[in-house]
Amino acid sequence: MKKFMEALLASKKIDIPIKKRPLLNDFVANEMNINLVRVIHENQQKLMANWKLKTRIDDILSQVVYVPNGTVNKDYRAPVDFIKLGWNDIVYSEINGLEDSGLTYDSSEELITGTPKVSGDLKIKLLFRIEGEAEDSTLNEKEIVIIINPDPKSLWKHIDSDVNDPYWKADDTHVAGDFLDKKIVISSKRGRSHANVGSFRDDDFAFKNLESTGWSILAVSDGAGSAALSRKGSQLACDFVLKYFEEHFTPEHLKDFDEVLWSHHNKTDVDSSKKISRFVYDNLSKAAHSVHKQLAAFALSVEAPLKDFHSTLIFAAVKKYEFGYAILSFGVGDCPIGLLNKDLTEIKLMNWLDVGEFGGGTRFITMPEIFQSDKLSTRFGFKLIEDFSYLMLMTDGIYDPKFVVEANLEKIECWKAFLEDLKGQNEDGISVDLSHSNDAVAEQLSSWMNFWNPGNHDDRTLAIIY
Repeated sequence: MKKFMEALLASKKIDIPIKKRPLLNDFVANEMNINLVRVIHENQQKLMANWKLKTRIDDILSQVVYVPNGTVNKDYRAPVDFIKLGWNDIVYSEINGLEDSGLTYDSSEELITGTPKVSGDLKIKLLFRIEGEAEDSTLNEKEIVIIINPDPKSLWKHIDSDVNDPYWKADDTHVAGDFLDKKIVISSKRGRSHANVGSFRDDDFAFKNLESTGWSILAVSDGAGSAALSRKGSQLACDFVLKYFEEHFTPEHLKDFDEVLWSHHNKTDVDSSKKISRFVYDNLSKAAHSVHKQLAAFALSVEAPLKDFHSTLIFAAVKKYEFGYAILSFGVGDCPIGLLNKDLTEIKLMNWLDVGEFGGGTRFITMPEIFQSDKLSTRFGFKLIEDFSYLMLMTDGIYDPKFVVEANLEKIECWKAFLEDLKGQNEDGISVDLSHSNDAVAEQLSSWMNFWNPGNHDDRTLAIIY
């Protein structure tokens, strides 16, 4: 008390001479003065406490807080971890400004969750009270910004292609039907990159059951995006494949081959493998070359360069015998043909892809050098199998996003993952029921093919025999 009074008087430049010391002693001993000093001490403590509260609140208000960005229509979950932020002295909090945003805040979990509805800077307010503040005090207010990015899908335009174009075809198409004793479903969809500018679907497909011989034919083609008339090229390529087999796969022509397959199955002809290889090469090479020549003739008839019709081409001819299925295949370009055995333990690629060897460039059925290459014979495939679960033909619009690299096409686990994706194990939860009793399978496959994959917006065609 005495030291406090001496310090107080000194601060006011009042010196206490020796002869006044007794007077000071009496002064500080006075009860009223003692109470006054006590009040001064209490007020000092209150001032210090108030200052600490003020600076602490200011620290929180000025602290930079990072909250993860969100995306419109995509599930959002962001913890506001008070302990990690050093806010363990906050005794009450609430967040305002989330109304109509699609997000909510759970104060007990300190968690912001929901599905953002609108893109932009979402400015929210953290209202809080820290330890030491009165329960009825006005809440402190801190602004936090959450950046909500637009849904990437919404940035793409959907412009219909020109129906008056002489080579117009539907932007999206899908079909289901019978294929031998199995089912077939096919969907072909114009890519977002084409829809964004109102251009055409370049992919195409065609299939047919040849009743007179028991063979069924399926063709898929991907028109080159850089070729002006590839949409017509892919359509013609598929149609010409069917036309060739209709005209040349007659009962008389196939009689010897049927006998060779029978002897091959029964192992009664040691030369059966050579005979099969010769038949496959002779017939499929003629089919492929016929497609090339007819495309060249069409290009000439409309006075357009053949390169304007550049298209890849894959096709398969399948027949069921008593002892199994005979599958013949051809491929030029970067579209795979995958055959999965009955119990899904093996994958057989029925063609090789024109990637890598040509520096990433693909080959097209319109290129005459295809038929002058010593590798032509390797473009044909044959498989005699007792039964199979799936035979799939697809363009790179499916292969690129779902298998990513060519090596994955030879991994059964990647095909199993692909099948699970078709069954609904995907971001959109869209499934395709590949059961023979499902009449909506074509519509389901078409919906599934709307999947989003960053950087992959090409045309998509997928044909499944099951």
